[in-house]
Amino acid sequence: MSTIPDPGVSPDGFRIGMLINDTRYRAYTFQFIALVLLLFGIGYLISNLLANLERAGLNISWAFLGEPAGYDINQRPIEYTSQSTHARASIVGAINTLIVAFLACVSATVLGVIAGVLRLSNNWLVARMMSIYVEAFRNVPVLIWILIIFLAMSNALPQPRAFRGDNATSEMWLDMVAFTNRGVYIPAFENGSGSLVFWLTILASIIGVFAYRRYARNLLYSTGQMLPTGWPSLAILIAPGLIMYFVMGQPVGLERPELKGFNFQGGVHLRLSLIALWFALAIYTGAFIAENVRAGIQAISKGQTEAAAALGLRPGRIMNLVILPQALRVIIPPLISQYLNITKNSSLAIAVGYMDITGTLGGITLNQTGRAIEAILLLMLFYLTVSLTISVVMNIYNNSVKLKER
Repeated sequence: MSTIPDPGVSPDGFRIGMLINDTRYRAYTFQFIALVLLLFGIGYLISNLLANLERAGLNISWAFLGEPAGYDINQRPIEYTSQSTHARASIVGAINTLIVAFLACVSATVLGVIAGVLRLSNNWLVARMMSIYVEAFRNVPVLIWILIIFLAMSNALPQPRAFRGDNATSEMWLDMVAFTNRGVYIPAFENGSGSLVFWLTILASIIGVFAYRRYARNLLYSTGQMLPTGWPSLAILIAPGLIMYFVMGQPVGLERPELKGFNFQGGVHLRLSLIALWFALAIYTGAFIAENVRAGIQAISKGQTEAAAALGLRPGRIMNLVILPQALRVIIPPLISQYLNITKNSSLAIAVGYMDITGTLGGITLNQTGRAIEAILLLMLFYLTVSLTISVVMNIYNNSVKLKER
């Protein structure tokens, strides 16, 4: 039934009344009004801030980013000196933050899944040990664990001089890795001619493993035919890279750390601050992920397990093919929050001297330049961007694994 305008009401008045009274448009009208009011409020606050800064003789300027930083950074993933700019110091700090966040997310996920599954084990001892781990680590602040791990490693690991001479009291592991109280020294890759082809082959092998496992799973779901996934995945991962390594004339070598003077030279130096922060974030957050995994598994009806067992599937296959795929729809949403917590908790790095973006841009740069507003705004923008990126990626994955009705 069409709506006929009142002859005594103008067309404009009729349209306004329709936007307010018609239930089809009223919700959008109030949302639009709320958005306009919010934008006006934000604009007023910004203009008030700028006016107060102008009266105080201050102004917003980003010129400080081009000035020499004048301080050193101990963990440098890219080239950096004390004469580099504050902008480059901030980039170094941002990369350090992303490195520890990535390592902690991967480690916490693996640890959390294992602990969550084992906590439901029929073995009483294993289940109780996992319960103790979860309750012990998630009920103590992560800062305490960072300090405990850092101090324990600093006092327990030997000094580099313990590896020197015939009277050495410590030895390198496999003659390639040295664990010291200054950090862990591991071999570094030396790329030669043809190394790009080799690394592209490795990348293609990793993609091939995921593609094969996906094919095997789809084949099982569609036809019931079960393909082995263990040794074929290992062969796909190792064989192409190994063949290409010899075909290209061994383009990649290893630079082993060597004791020279009072410290090790060469290789990659993983400082204790990085390791302590990485392990603490992984173990702490892994306890929360374990509870998410346990809740997701228990959300699946026990009849699913019994039906799969009746078909002759082994317990490991039941967990990988039946339980976990269904539990992901319960596990992933809170898992996103845990990844965000890891990224934000990495700002505690300054407690052990790890120079992340909070220590560089939000710490030394801010104190040296006095540009508190600009530094804090950039710091907020960085964490906001990283958090939104994690949310978008994980939500896309969540939509791909959620149950779809026919």
